[in-house]
Amino acid sequence: MRYFVYFSYRGTVYHGWQRQPNGVSVQEVMEGALSTLLQEKITVTGAGRTDAGVHAERMVAHFDTERQLDCGSLVIRANGFLPKDIAIEKIVPVTEDAHARFSATERRYEYRIVQKKSPFLEGIATYIHYELDFEKMNEAARLLLTTKDFASFCKLHTDVKTTLCDVRDAHWEQRGEMWVFCISADRFLRNMVRAIVGTLMEVGRGRMAIEEFGKVIDQQHRTAAGMSAPAEGLFLTGVEYPSSVFIPTTE
Repeated sequence: MRYFVYFSYRGTVYHGWQRQPNGVSVQEVMEGALSTLLQEKITVTGAGRTDAGVHAERMVAHFDTERQLDCGSLVIRANGFLPKDIAIEKIVPVTEDAHARFSATERRYEYRIVQKKSPFLEGIATYIHYELDFEKMNEAARLLLTTKDFASFCKLHTDVKTTLCDVRDAHWEQRGEMWVFCISADRFLRNMVRAIVGTLMEVGRGRMAIEEFGKVIDQQHRTAAGMSAPAEGLFLTGVEYPSSVFIPTTE
């Protein structure tokens, strides 16, 4: 049977989601925990990859097992086994062809910044010591909804078949002392959100005009955009799937 596992993690100490030869990944830890608890080799496939230091409030992955699971019990046992910076929300049965990555219809990210230094937000929000014009940054962000090709914000030398994405929302909002960039799309390219945020900050600092931001999009090459924002402020906040992939349960 195939199952979706919904979970969150603080990515500070991990070398990203995907298994790496030179460091501990979230995938490696998750696979180790499930393999030990189920006493069989478990391979988990994530909805996407997150880079080193990036966090997830809601990641989804799928795994296969020969047995029918007591999902509620497994969640409790797994959370007791996993380190404190990884937590499983729920495990649900899905159809055999459901895929955590390819069946997803939408993904949501947030990038969080603060302009006042706080030891309590260290590692989970990026501290910016200069002023930013968020009104101009929002005006520039709206241009992201007018294009489909995001090659200017894609990490160079990555093996992707297309740089086309359907961005459905992109805006900055204030939450107390924190400013948050919210963006949703059907898919994201490697390093895309951090590259967008870094370039929008150039607009906010007055180093790039809104019209220039539009030209960056049109050039469709990574060298046209600004530097990527640091990993620590980035969160994957949600992944959506069609209802048809889920198997109804009586729980």
